[in-house]
Amino acid sequence: MNIRIPVLAAACALALVACGDKSSGNVDTATPAPAAEPALTAPSASVDTPAPVPVAAAPVSDKPAAVVADCATEIEGSDAMQYNVGSITVPASCTEFKITLKHPGQMLVAAMGHNVVIVKAADMQAVAAEGIGAGINADYVKPGDARVIAHTKLIGAGETVSVSFPVAKIQRDGPYEFFFSFPGHSTVMKGTIAVQ
Repeated sequence: MNIRIPVLAAACALALVACGDKSSGNVDTATPAPAAEPALTAPSASVDTPAPVPVAAAPVSDKPAAVVADCATEIEGSDAMQYNVGSITVPASCTEFKITLKHPGQMLVAAMGHNVVIVKAADMQAVAAEGIGAGINADYVKPGDARVIAHTKLIGAGETVSVSFPVAKIQRDGPYEFFFSFPGHSTVMKGTIAVQ
């Protein structure tokens, strides 16, 4: 039985409740309690309900590569919890690289804020998990986390943000990924970043 989906759904629900409404100035920054994993039981032979069909995240490769010019690229994060690109290829001739993120959606930061976080692929899950505890005021990125190569702040509908970083930081010990650190969203909102 695949329990990831119910756990992910519970984590998303907890994150949205914990975020609260920023417009009132009363933002709950308490760390959400981790979702309890449901107990595993053997299915009963007398149950007539169909087994749930697992839903897998769409592969990153079904999205186009980012357009890169002058050691920079522009990507978008939508209300549909998706980046518009699945990969970024940084030219080896660049010493600095700039990523500009646009949020063309309608939802506010507390409901569907977006950011870009760049890490080694092997560190992504841990960085995302620890970012939840950092909270929305820290852009769901643990302050001072040495595993984070670069990140933007969270933005909401109609906003744009950029981040630049030294290309040398993603040239060894890869592979590397970019992802959205909003709780529960990193499993579907991510892509690869590499130097060629």
